[in-house]
Amino acid sequence: MAQLGTIRKRLSKELNEMNDIIESSLHTRNELMNRVVTSYLKTKGKQIRPVMVILSARFFGEVNEDVLHAGAALEMLHNASLIHDDIVDETHVRRGEPTVNHVWGNHIAVLVGDFFVSNALAAGIRTGHLSIISALSALGCELSLGEVDQICNARDHHFDEESYFNMIRKKTASLFMNCVKMGAEAVDTPESEYLPMIRYAELLGLCFQIKDDIFDYFSDERIGKPTGNDLREGKVTLPLLYALNNGPENEAEERERMKDLIRRGDLSNDEIATLIDFAKRGGGIDYAFDVMRGMQKEAEEILSVYPDDRDKESFRDIFEFIISRDN
Repeated sequence: MAQLGTIRKRLSKELNEMNDIIESSLHTRNELMNRVVTSYLKTKGKQIRPVMVILSARFFGEVNEDVLHAGAALEMLHNASLIHDDIVDETHVRRGEPTVNHVWGNHIAVLVGDFFVSNALAAGIRTGHLSIISALSALGCELSLGEVDQICNARDHHFDEESYFNMIRKKTASLFMNCVKMGAEAVDTPESEYLPMIRYAELLGLCFQIKDDIFDYFSDERIGKPTGNDLREGKVTLPLLYALNNGPENEAEERERMKDLIRRGDLSNDEIATLIDFAKRGGGIDYAFDVMRGMQKEAEEILSVYPDDRDKESFRDIFEFIISRDN
C-alpha cells in the first residue's frame, strides 16, 4: 500500500474536493437514503480509479473542476457496480463493513445502486464534455456486459483464456481505461496524445483483476472473502485455466477429471481444495504472475515515450502496487 498511500497523500487536496462533490451530489431530503449513503461512504476504499483520473489530468494538463466532477462520476459509477454485485453475489461484507444488501435488504440496495448511477451521470453532465458523458454511458454498458459474460462463461464452462480476458477487459479494465480517457478529456487533450495511455490503463486493469483472482487461491482474512469463493460461483480464473489446459501428456486424464468436477458444479469444500491444489501444482499461480509482469513490461514501454516527471513515476508506481498488493 506504500506506493499508493504516497500518491494519495500527494493528491489529497484534489481527492478531498472530489469526495466533497460525491457527498453533496448524493445528499437528498430523504432521511433513509441519506442514512444508507452516509454509512456506505464511511469506507471509501483505495479510490484507485479517481486517483487515475486526477493523475491523467495532471499528466496532460492541470486539474480543474471538470476533472474533479469526472473523477466523482467514475467513483460513483464504480460504487454502483459494487452495490449491485453484492446483491447478485449475496455478499455480506465489503471493506470490512456490512454491505447495503445485508443491512437493508435487496430492494433498498438496488435502489441505492441506481441512485449512484443517476448521480454519476449528473456529475458527468456538469463537466460540459459530451465525450465524458458518452464515455460514462458506454462504460455502464461494458460493466454490465462483463458481468453477463462472466455468468455465461461459468454456465457454459468456457475453459479458454480468450473468453476470460474478454470478460475481464469489460468487467474491470474498461473502468481503468475510462479513468485515463476522462481525465485527459477534461483538460482538452487531443486523442492522439492520450491514446497510448488508454492501452496502458487497459493493461493495468487486466492485472488488477488477475491479482484479485489470485487472492481466491489463498486464505487471508484481509481479503474479505473465503478461499475458493470464485469456484463456488462457477468462476474459473487464470491460474486454474492454465493448469487445465497445460501440462505433460500423462496428466491429461487428471485435467479432464478436474474439468468434470467444474462442469458438475455444487462443489464441496474438499473438491474446491482439490481444484486449488491442482492449479498451484500445475503452475497456475506462477503463470498468472508471469502474465502480469509481461503486461507491466509492455506498460513500461508505453510510458517511456512520455517526458519524465512525478506523475509518470506515479503511474509506474501504481502498476507495481497492483501486482504486489496483498489485499
